[in-house]
Amino acid sequence: MEIRRFGQTDMKVSILGFGGAEIGFEHAEPAAVAKLLNSALDAGLNVIDTAECYAGSEELIGSTVSHRRGEYYLFSKCGHASGLEGEDWSPAMLEESINRSLRRLKTDYLDLIQLHSCSKEVLERGDVIEVLRRAKEAGKVRYIGYSGENEAALYAIETGAFDTLQTSVNLADQRGIDLILPKAQESGMGVIAKRPIANTAWKTTTLPEEQYHQTYWRRFQELNYSFLNDTSIEEAVSTALRFTLTVPGVHTAIVGTTNPDRWTQNAKLLEAGRLPAAQMNEIRSKWKNTAREDWLGQV
Repeated sequence: MEIRRFGQTDMKVSILGFGGAEIGFEHAEPAAVAKLLNSALDAGLNVIDTAECYAGSEELIGSTVSHRRGEYYLFSKCGHASGLEGEDWSPAMLEESINRSLRRLKTDYLDLIQLHSCSKEVLERGDVIEVLRRAKEAGKVRYIGYSGENEAALYAIETGAFDTLQTSVNLADQRGIDLILPKAQESGMGVIAKRPIANTAWKTTTLPEEQYHQTYWRRFQELNYSFLNDTSIEEAVSTALRFTLTVPGVHTAIVGTTNPDRWTQNAKLLEAGRLPAAQMNEIRSKWKNTAREDWLGQV
């Protein structure tokens, strides 16, 4: 598994990381999560990313792999009250949210805490950034980041306050490649790509029932990439992952699953390495010639 220097931080991250949303929202069994995460760590994964609002995700991670805490970088997000007193983005609530994440994850520090897709207007207030800075000064977190899209992400970069950026980068979500990532590179930020396989929304011939997948499905109908239609699902996923990880500035891509065998399967799909320049250019050209102005980065 390839390892990349994570921007100007002292972390060296595996190019494939684990995203914790699915295990929480799909109420995965602890035994399955233990098998999934331990096998992934054994195979070379060293990035685990979760959030305060991913149902029981933080608790599942804490209860299954906290005994291996020194073997992985632990990232979480804050911003949504998710059962705490106070409104979303309230500074007092944010501070308690970070403390709650530490308790749930059974650790005394996070390698990274990220503001969870807050708006540009919230960022402009400055108080949410100050909460993260204080957590860093207190040793609760090592680095601070922003997770989000579009102009809000661009503003977050321009503040100079953040060490990292998490944003959507995939075959059906390329606006940020031109708008956001060059600025992040200039700033020396570590970049986490989320949704690298675009929810595999191309798999179905009819509109998916799950609304979360519908935007990408509609885009794929117009993009009509031939390599998605003419290859197996494994080859298509491999191309999707390799595309995201070939985009300049991306250091790691997080993929979520509840399948204990999925992470090692995905890791094997990356053995072919970066996509050839000709194929990258073809995909990028198709996007630029097809994408409409309202094809924004998906939160």
